[in-house]
Amino acid sequence: MAETKEEIFAEVSSIMEKLFEIEPGKIRPDSRLFEDLELDSIDAVDLAVQLQKKTGRRFKPEDFHEVRTVDDLVRKIEALLAEKA
Repeated sequence: MAETKEEIFAEVSSIMEKLFEIEPGKIRPDSRLFEDLELDSIDAVDLAVQLQKKTGRRFKPEDFHEVRTVDDLVRKIEALLAEKA
């Protein structure tokens, strides 16, 4: 998976567009996953599975307790990738 924050954001956006058919313009760093992008808990699990495939890193549910926005998600992935390096 990509290393820079911008590349991670682009990858996350691409996954969300394909997986949930979200319009690209709606996916911004400040977009709230559940309120603005209308994801539900099942969608969150699907997203985590796709991100695991891309990163090769297993995500634990507690890793995402504080994730509310796309930027939160990008920062969490960035941190997990840094741990892996």
